[in-house]
Amino acid sequence: MTVSVKTKVVEILSPEELRRTVNRLASQIVEKTRDLSQLVLIGVYTRGVPLAQLLARQIETLEGIPIAMGGLDITFYRDDLDQIGLRTPAKTDIPFDLTGKTVVLVDDVIYKGRTVRAALNAVNEYGRPEVIRLAVLVDRGHRELPIHPDFVGKQLPTAKEEIVKVHLHNWDGRDAVELIED
Repeated sequence: MTVSVKTKVVEILSPEELRRTVNRLASQIVEKTRDLSQLVLIGVYTRGVPLAQLLARQIETLEGIPIAMGGLDITFYRDDLDQIGLRTPAKTDIPFDLTGKTVVLVDDVIYKGRTVRAALNAVNEYGRPEVIRLAVLVDRGHRELPIHPDFVGKQLPTAKEEIVKVHLHNWDGRDAVELIED
């Protein structure tokens, strides 16, 4: 006998709410950055990269200043590859020195903090930034490391077995944030 378990998907942010959240995050980054000409957004693959692109575009719209952007693959800096399984690394794309820059690491969801720890280690390969800040679309709690984002789009208390799924139009063809409950 097979027991069927229904998966429940709850929309946390609609496309319009996601757009407003990105706009608010961009405004907060601008307010906290002393010199926008030194600002660099580094998206953490996978969904941090298109999110960083959206933020860079919005900051440029707000301030009229193009924002340097890069993409960071942290695969070889992770300490939990045995738990998450093998994956094909993406290509890190940081074509400039980060020394003296204000770097904002961008990721879609922060959970245990291990991705951010790995990203901090990886960033050191590209220079010594003046400051590193963290922007996330969703903070779902359950941290295992003492890492706290500087900019948060949505605080979302979750159960450990729940999944937060971010969909970004420039990556997935649609905008939404969903909570998946089994």
